[in-house]
Amino acid sequence: MGEVDAGTPSFEMTWSSTTSSGYCSQEDSDSELEQYFTARTSLVRRPRRDQDEPVEWDIPDLSQAEIEQKVKEYNGQINSNLFMSLNKDGSYTGFIKVQLKLVRPVSVPSSKKAPTLQDARRGPARGPAVRRRTSFYLPKDAVKHLHVLSRTRAREVIEALLRKFLVVDDPRKFALFERAERHGQVYLRKLSDDEQPLRLRLLAGPSEKALSFVLKENDSGEVNWDAFSMPELHNFLRILQREEEEHLRQILQKYSFCRQKIQEALHACPLG
Repeated sequence: MGEVDAGTPSFEMTWSSTTSSGYCSQEDSDSELEQYFTARTSLVRRPRRDQDEPVEWDIPDLSQAEIEQKVKEYNGQINSNLFMSLNKDGSYTGFIKVQLKLVRPVSVPSSKKAPTLQDARRGPARGPAVRRRTSFYLPKDAVKHLHVLSRTRAREVIEALLRKFLVVDDPRKFALFERAERHGQVYLRKLSDDEQPLRLRLLAGPSEKALSFVLKENDSGEVNWDAFSMPELHNFLRILQREEEEHLRQILQKYSFCRQKIQEALHACPLG
């Protein structure tokens, strides 16, 4: 395993799901000629059941000798060829596995078909800026093995993944989480931009129950509207209007039904 440049993490990617990407597009009437698809997207936050419990825990600092010992122990525990390797400068390289759990579609430059894994390996095409976009759903629970440096940051992992799949959405829309199973409970923690996923992998060991990485939408409670383009914002306004109309229809239907039942009860009552 050769040494990897710090600025450009290399990636080995595999799919764990054969589910269709759900490629979809919808013609947008805006003058910027962009295409978006927003099915299954809602601006109303709904409570989620069986939600992972967030948790915080301390991350110890390791000396160079402790790192070398940890790498040796790690390589002795894995049952594959995804080893960690020490570099002459004291850093180390290795593999992390990231599971994609994205609910909403992602945006890519418009083409006749959604980008394939081969497109991702070739990297983004060089050329003039593309103003026309198409959105599609990534395969559910897709898994990718990433070959990274110990100093590769969580934000760099997210940005590199988006580039590989030609995703043009703002990286701030996504976040990398670490997931752990302890005593029958599942814990989830959002990584800060500067945290180093491979370092966390080394500390936790190769067990997926002890630690795994998940890419999700960056739902922090407050929507960062500045991260969206103008066509997306117009689309959200249309979604908001449809949801408002649907809520009004349901409320009117509820009161109409109640009024009808009361009137039926009044007619059924004997006079006097």
